[in-house]
Amino acid sequence: MSAAAEQPVYRVPFVERTGMRRIEEGRGHSKLLMPLEGNANHVDVMYLGAFCVLAEAVAAGPGISILDTARYFPIIKDIAVDFHRMAASDVTGEYTLSEGEISGLLADLERKGSAGYTAEVPMHDADGALVATGRVTVKLLSHSWPPKG
Repeated sequence: MSAAAEQPVYRVPFVERTGMRRIEEGRGHSKLLMPLEGNANHVDVMYLGAFCVLAEAVAAGPGISILDTARYFPIIKDIAVDFHRMAASDVTGEYTLSEGEISGLLADLERKGSAGYTAEVPMHDADGALVATGRVTVKLLSHSWPPKG
């Protein structure tokens, strides 16, 4: 079995039910789309909870992309979403960790078994207007966390 086949894949059925789609993903980078269909509220605009799910997934993706998931896992420590204006369309969110941030996170993981970052996730409607901003604290932890002794 290849090493890639042995790596755990993180799935969240709740998130999958939103219909959220990957637009771009790579090392330290994530851009996702939350469709309006299925995620609208009673007045046919994006439900605030959908913004929360989008911000969480966009923020976690860059961290997950750099992990040896056989050794480490991500968890969301906290999240806040500032709502700027209604979105009556699909919404995209994007976040990227710099190579310097990635190096620091990986060093912390090796040294102490934990690392973390706070992602500011701008979210835009189909016309490019900023409709919300998420602030998400992501923790990366060793499967053996907390350390013994």
